[in-house]
Amino acid sequence: MRWRVLTLVPLLLLLGGHAGCVTLGTHEEVVAHRDALQLRTRTLEQRVEQLEASNESLGVERTALLGAVEDLRLERESLAAEVKDLERVRQSLQASLESREAEVAELASLSDTYRGLVSDLESELRAGQIEIEQLRDGLELQLSDEILFRSGSAQLGPHGLSVLQRVGGQLRASRYRIEVLGHTDDVPIRGNLAARYPTNWELAGARAARVARLFEEQGIDPIRLSAVSIGPNRPRADNGSAEGRARNRRIEIRLVPEERAGSPSAASEAGR
Repeated sequence: MRWRVLTLVPLLLLLGGHAGCVTLGTHEEVVAHRDALQLRTRTLEQRVEQLEASNESLGVERTALLGAVEDLRLERESLAAEVKDLERVRQSLQASLESREAEVAELASLSDTYRGLVSDLESELRAGQIEIEQLRDGLELQLSDEILFRSGSAQLGPHGLSVLQRVGGQLRASRYRIEVLGHTDDVPIRGNLAARYPTNWELAGARAARVARLFEEQGIDPIRLSAVSIGPNRPRADNGSAEGRARNRRIEIRLVPEERAGSPSAASEAGR
């Protein structure tokens, strides 16, 4: 029995030693593994911190980029608005230029008409029977009734017919409206003539209409023509003298721009 105890003691000691060695090795491995895990954790935490910092930086940069994009959008809209404004200005200037070119062309045509009338009516102008005036935007002729009509009549005499045919020949090429205004003195209509022309209104209107009708017969578009009776109401001279009354008895012919047509006083008031 004693032998058995003595035999077991070394065996137990041997087994105990082996048990201690296994426990120590395992502990060191666990510690090493723990340290490795802690190192890896710190590394990952640092990486997370770096990523968070990078993400924050990217967020700031993204915000800045969004702001820049918005600024560019606003600038683009502003530029687009400026382009539209410039296009409107260009169109306005183009229209103004075209209008001015048309005005220049009309004025050139008007000047040609004026020179043609002066040339064709040279003898009547020298005799003072006709007056021609080029206005700022039109033309005005004053023709004494003594060269146009028989006394107390709306019938054209041979000289009057010749004069108006020359006038119509020059006016036919013009694009202006043509207003024919009949003027008389203030002497009332009497005798047999009053049966046809009760007042100077009727006589002045009939004479203006006869001139307009002659122009139409010469090929002038009637849409350009108008005949107006002024009667004795716009005298050029004093009706108290024979000379004054003769000056007041007249046919007035006006070339008027389209937009001014229909206003008998517009051309002379604006053009003088």
